Amino acid sequence: MTKERVLRFGRAQHLIGVAGLPAAPAPTGSVGIIVLNAGMVYRVGPFRLHVEITRRLNACGYPTLRFDLSTLGDSGASNESQSRAQQIRADVADAMSLLASHAGCTRFVLLGLCSGAQNAHIVAVDEPRVAGAIFLDGYAYRTLGFHLRHYLPRLHSAALWHRFISRKLQAAANQRGDDVFAVSFPPRDQVRRELTDMLDRGLRLHFIYSGGVTRYFNHPRQFRECFGRLASRPEISACQFEGTDHTYALQVDRQRLLQEVEGWLQRNFPTSDGSTA
Repeated sequence: MTKERVLRFGRAQHLIGVAGLPAAPAPTGSVGIIVLNAGMVYRVGPFRLHVEITRRLNACGYPTLRFDLSTLGDSGASNESQSRAQQIRADVADAMSLLASHAGCTRFVLLGLCSGAQNAHIVAVDEPRVAGAIFLDGYAYRTLGFHLRHYLPRLHSAALWHRFISRKLQAAANQRGDDVFAVSFPPRDQVRRELTDMLDRGLRLHFIYSGGVTRYFNHPRQFRECFGRLASRPEISACQFEGTDHTYALQVDRQRLLQEVEGWLQRNFPTSDGSTA
């Protein structure tokens, strides 16, 4: 039986997290799941999404940790002179060490939504203990196919053209000021190289796109359009849940996501006896 514990940890004892720990230590080589903040939302996740994910995975035998990165939620600052990327890597390294000491797992799968997916990518680039990652609305890039699927149905609608022109004019006006909430992705070639390196190191990666990010991803085929032959490698996979919102607020959509996450983990990192990770 898994028990949840609230823990303070980290190099400056500044991090707060909730660990789902099995009754007995996990076998050597077992996998633990670490869930990262979604934007500024604290460790419970949007509408308690992270709570439901970790408890579902605990029931399958996976040790889990959902925690707040430095300066988010209940976590404080480490008072170190670091870039944000360095701080994220150090925080996740502390989280791995914590889960290893309490649950015995030595490999880890990272899971993050939106900016949490970006942070999971940052860590997976060079952290040797990462065995895999699940990116919820992670990196993707508009392609020719994206634009064709987006604009062709709109060509014969005068109202849609009017809204399109209005948005363009508004966007041009907004460029005179700084959009503090804008999120920019790294260049596609950089992400492709980093993903290739992850796969060459043996990581298994899964991208799940919601229907809430159609501004940059609008068809399952787009993943291959973005990343080419990389998408054919067996260690990487992608799917789209068309019609769902970004945070899976509806219960039917959330259950679909939970089933997808659990199924992917069981296929790629099966628990040793069906109940212990």
